[in-house]
Amino acid sequence: MRVLIAEDNVLLAEGLKLLLGTAGHEVVDAVTDAPAFVEAAARHRPDVSIVDVRLPPSFTDEGVRAALRARRETPGLPVLVLSQYVEQTYAGELLSSGEGGVGYLLKDRVARVAEFLDALERVAAGGTAMDPEVVAQLLTKRHDPLAALTAREREVLELMAQGFANGEIARRLVVTDRAVHKHVGNIFAKLDLPPDEAGHRRVLAVLAFLG
Repeated sequence: MRVLIAEDNVLLAEGLKLLLGTAGHEVVDAVTDAPAFVEAAARHRPDVSIVDVRLPPSFTDEGVRAALRARRETPGLPVLVLSQYVEQTYAGELLSSGEGGVGYLLKDRVARVAEFLDALERVAAGGTAMDPEVVAQLLTKRHDPLAALTAREREVLELMAQGFANGEIARRLVVTDRAVHKHVGNIFAKLDLPPDEAGHRRVLAVLAFLG
């Protein structure tokens, strides 16, 4: 198979290339952002694409939005989305697009090499490959909007509620600014906040925490 990868984590991208090469597949390109993925998909027309949900610059939902756009511009483009957790807002839209193979797996599934390769081949053949956790969450209505947040994301949201900017949150939690940026993006997505102006979403996230 000819495979296109869109993943900003260098280690994961290199691991995927090695895994695919060992399995006899050709990686036609590996890109790190959403616009490059859409362009590469149109240029290479791969047998299947592997796309991270979160890509630069905001690390919220660029990857899955790019997958939707690429499938509109290249009808039938098979896409396998990888995510740290279930992105409910766009997973349903991606799955209901109805044309060409589509898959949605959590990233820890990649470590199960045989399962991952089987899923990739099914998507390339025009089928579907859904992570069991994806199916479970899409079928379950979440009552507590904060229930999906990790302990670290709750810490970040609590500091946001106290009025701290990302840089100060990073210093207080002794993590990098990039890590905080990703946590904030996760919070926005898990609370199903619309991708509007970032400051507005911070207010809505804090209101959800205080409510």
